[in-house]
Amino acid sequence: MSQHPNARLTPLGRAELVARVGSGTPVAEAARQMGVSRQTASKWLSRARRGEPMSDRPCRPARLARSTPPADVERVLEARRSMLLAPLALAAVTGVPARTCARIVARSGLPRLADVDRVTGEVRRRGPVTPVRYERERPGELVHVDVKKVARIPDGGGHRALGRGCGSARGAGLSCLHVAVDDFSRVAYAELLADERKETACAFVARAIAFFGGLGVRVERVMTDNGSAYRSAAFAGELASRGIGHKFTRPFSPWQNGKVERMNRTLAQEWQYARAWGSEGARSEALAPYLEHYNWERPHSACGGLPPMSRVLGVNNVMAHNT
Repeated sequence: MSQHPNARLTPLGRAELVARVGSGTPVAEAARQMGVSRQTASKWLSRARRGEPMSDRPCRPARLARSTPPADVERVLEARRSMLLAPLALAAVTGVPARTCARIVARSGLPRLADVDRVTGEVRRRGPVTPVRYERERPGELVHVDVKKVARIPDGGGHRALGRGCGSARGAGLSCLHVAVDDFSRVAYAELLADERKETACAFVARAIAFFGGLGVRVERVMTDNGSAYRSAAFAGELASRGIGHKFTRPFSPWQNGKVERMNRTLAQEWQYARAWGSEGARSEALAPYLEHYNWERPHSACGGLPPMSRVLGVNNVMAHNT
């Protein structure tokens, strides 16, 4: 066996250490003389007294795990396929330990019991539904609307500006960020409002529709989740009075409103937490300039690297706006 390159003691040195202790030198003093710890000296002294050689022990474990016989593996898999049993039940039927049964089943690639129909034996496709990516054909055909609670910043700045433990223990309350995003162009409109009541939601969607109308875009349909404000008769009447359809997402399916959910994340990264704001007013005032930048200047991957307004007004008009 090769010697460790950083070892303080060779087998000869270990024998010398044992000899010094045998001649009456204290263990601690002999360890100091040989440049090792007292624990190391005691270890080699104990091995010498047991008659063991002064060489390193092999790394091979004293007892190797034996492989499961192929007959046992086949018996476990057959019982699992035919009776759909869990590892403990498989152990009772086959006589193979439960942990071994679990490893055999995992290596075989058999489906989980939770995904198998107990009657038919067919595999049921469970888990999250893979979102279907889509994009409307023209601006205004579908506008995604959502609201998100945003923690207010106390005067003087919160913990991001002052450090943890320096802000108000009770916080400064919550505001509601209302967002509307056009499905085709990704042009966005947003307002930071006091609440998410039906009256506030109706007023916001009216201003959002006016915003898109100012760009020459007629909103045809609006998609929202199933929040109480969006389910209200007032919100339905606001859209119906303008001849706009209303589409709801399925409950607990936020990916169906994924474009506005992604806009919420973009706002959080590039506006809400973009800097350590000194006050709520300063952050609120920065929202409109950020949206101007997002719509007219910020490259968007869904628009081929061009800003969202390029899909509404054309590339030339966007460039003219920027100049």
